[in-house]
Amino acid sequence: MPATPTTPPPALRPYLTARHELLWDEADAFAEEHIAPRAARMEAAPGRVERKVADLMAARGWFAVTVPAAFGGLGAGHVAKTVLVHRVACLSAAAAAILQATLIPVGGLLHFATYEQKVRWLPRVADGSLLLSIAVTEPRAGGHIGGIETTAERGGNQWVIAGSKVHIGNSHLAGAHLVVARTAEVGVRTSQALTAFMVESDRPGLSVSDHRPGLGLHGFSAGRLDLDHVRVPEDNVVGEIGQGLSVAQSSSILYGRPNLAAVSLGIHEAVVATTTARLKARARYRGALSDLPVLRDRIGDMEARLRAGRILAYQSVHLLDQGLPCDADLINAKYLGHQWAVQSAQDAMELHGAHALDRDYVLQRLWRDIQHTYPPAGTGEVQRIRLADAAFDEEHIQWSERLAAEAAWARPDPTAA
Repeated sequence: MPATPTTPPPALRPYLTARHELLWDEADAFAEEHIAPRAARMEAAPGRVERKVADLMAARGWFAVTVPAAFGGLGAGHVAKTVLVHRVACLSAAAAAILQATLIPVGGLLHFATYEQKVRWLPRVADGSLLLSIAVTEPRAGGHIGGIETTAERGGNQWVIAGSKVHIGNSHLAGAHLVVARTAEVGVRTSQALTAFMVESDRPGLSVSDHRPGLGLHGFSAGRLDLDHVRVPEDNVVGEIGQGLSVAQSSSILYGRPNLAAVSLGIHEAVVATTTARLKARARYRGALSDLPVLRDRIGDMEARLRAGRILAYQSVHLLDQGLPCDADLINAKYLGHQWAVQSAQDAMELHGAHALDRDYVLQRLWRDIQHTYPPAGTGEVQRIRLADAAFDEEHIQWSERLAAEAAWARPDPTAA
């Protein structure tokens, strides 16, 4: 794959600090050294979960990029998180998916776990010994949180969880799962009916189905968890009883959507770089295909979308780091970032002609990978409904503002000596 730019475009300078630029360089160097040589192998063996890349990223502390230094993390914020996911995705969206999938439950712990729970879980994420998943989606309910059927009932001083979860990112790599289950009878308002639990992967009764490769993101696992009366202690409850909807929604908006915008952006950059390199190298009419106005017109559209997608992805997380209300901006970055990248990938397939159909050509992988950024954290229809809420000034909760204002995860334990 042609190399993408290794220095941040000028349009991103307002959002990047010197530390962000160092992370940009670090991520590019890492991807070139460790991911590029493995990308073809990951693509050729879709039934294999890529563990080595996960271990290498964990060793760098990237899974704790937003975790405060007090818990062993980098404490670098959301722009830094976007830099890492974006730059890795330029060479492998599957590797970027492994990174971003653990970052979502980390967000849930940061904002809702007690201090003791943070001390228990986050340093292990930071030192690379523990990867996480968030388990919300179900076979019948899909992404409809109100339709969750997995139940959690008290059994003495423990909770007993029963049900199934599907499309769980990092299902085969995670040592613990942030599971959202129903703790109230059907009919109780969803906002009070669900609770979040940390469930270790070695708990009796928890099983993970064999890995089944998807259309794209080969090497990344998004599988099924079955919980057959899994028992967890009271101190594995994250947040308050009945607060599971808030844990799930806030994690999706503040982490899931911008993470996916970053994955889409990396794929988008690779699509444009691959296509322009091909057109420049392909001879035609005493020149190259890149000289033809009709093709330059198509490339101009792709470049316009790419530049706009960059701004949306980085501006939204910059606002988040500043503690400003930006839920709709995060939603929009995910929605349009995916949509624009899909359009550019389709244009690229057409501009390549039959060459795009060669099995081993990188463009096929990019076209398949971008399909995976549509369903998670809400489909396009869900995003448009949320954006309509913003247009009508009907946003009931601004998670970006509320959790930034509370910032409980960033403060030391007031009871500590």
